[in-house]
Amino acid sequence: MVKHVILWQLKDELSVDEKRDVSAGIKTGLEALKGKIPGLVDIKVEVEPLASSNADVMLDSTLESEDALKGYAVHPEHVAVADGKVRPYTKMRVCMDYEL
Repeated sequence: MVKHVILWQLKDELSVDEKRDVSAGIKTGLEALKGKIPGLVDIKVEVEPLASSNADVMLDSTLESEDALKGYAVHPEHVAVADGKVRPYTKMRVCMDYEL
């Protein structure tokens, strides 16, 4: 099993309301991928960080293997969410993948 964890910071120019809406769209879009991508075991998005956080959105996903992670990265449904709901609104992305 492989964990795929990402932290994003949203763009500074977004208002508080826009950040809330964008975060909700990221959560809905990514969590909807469960059951649609081979090897994706679980996926959860956190959008309510504590004030002590320096990230706005966190993806915590589990995949069957490193090969499944590679397939997830290029899967058309994942790419559509990334290109439509994530990349246009984020200024920073940090990723850590590791074996369980």
